[in-house]
Amino acid sequence: MLADMTAMEIAGQIVALVSLGFCIAGFASTRDDRLMLLLIGANVAFALQYALFQSWTAAALTVLVILRIHLAQRFQGNVAVMLGMLAVSGVAAVLTWQSWIDLFPMTAMVLGTVGMFMLRGIPMRLFLAGAGLAWMGNNIAIGSVGATLAEALVVVTNFVTILRLQRMRRRYPDVELP
Repeated sequence: MLADMTAMEIAGQIVALVSLGFCIAGFASTRDDRLMLLLIGANVAFALQYALFQSWTAAALTVLVILRIHLAQRFQGNVAVMLGMLAVSGVAAVLTWQSWIDLFPMTAMVLGTVGMFMLRGIPMRLFLAGAGLAWMGNNIAIGSVGATLAEALVVVTNFVTILRLQRMRRRYPDVELP
């Protein structure tokens, strides 16, 4: 398999593994602000990886994910900003569309955008898990082993964190938790 890959695809696999560390650290955190910061680092690596695989819709939308993280932190709950982000994402997808595979990054972008702008805590993580599954489908379709592994571990870590948050809520019902 490795012998059949181009140098750019091998580099993409390596960059995807770098993003894995950022993702796991982020989704293991029960603090939303730390999660968002680590997701920025992961998405820089993912965008580079998608460019190396010449998956242009995924690369463009991943760059927009970085912007979305900043905007969602600053404009939490702002429907107009969220809709603007979705519109820009739609334009980027139309301009870079290559095949049906690009439905995966579009689905991930919609779920992640709604989750980050409109939700917090467990509901946000459920939407981000759905986005992770969509990204995993994209990574399988383009042949990125490193990114598929990264997203699979992100989804699992995300669900473990959801369980931790649920336990914390039961244990400390009077304390406001994410």
